[in-house]
Amino acid sequence: DGAHAADMQVFHQLFAHRTEIERQVIAREDGIETVTESKNPEVTRLLQTHVASMLARVKEGRPIHQRDPLFVELFKNADRIEATHELTTGGVRVIETSKDAYVVKLLQAHAEVVSAFLANGMSEMMKNHPVPPR
Repeated sequence: DGAHAADMQVFHQLFAHRTEIERQVIAREDGIETVTESKNPEVTRLLQTHVASMLARVKEGRPIHQRDPLFVELFKNADRIEATHELTTGGVRVIETSKDAYVVKLLQAHAEVVSAFLANGMSEMMKNHPVPPR
């Protein structure tokens, strides 16, 4: 995947600036809504780039982070995810939904893991994250 190296570079830059990122996650019956922002314009640009790239990966079935069981399962079910995003002044708002209750659990678990990435840094990314029960 030709975009993998660029995507990983953005990941690493976001990890380096994780203390400058604020994230709000709202669990919905049909999925999640997140707002992720920074007051640092460069971090804002990185967030917007990252989200657009990751949503394209889901839509196009181009998995990433396949060492982690949660990410494997999320990409296996990508065809049942509806996602929209809009740029905000400081970052991006994302809404991901599904009509499948199991996929809703996956989306919510993924949102929690992304928040843990920000809280705990690279050590969290090196962990395997459990797949929620069906």
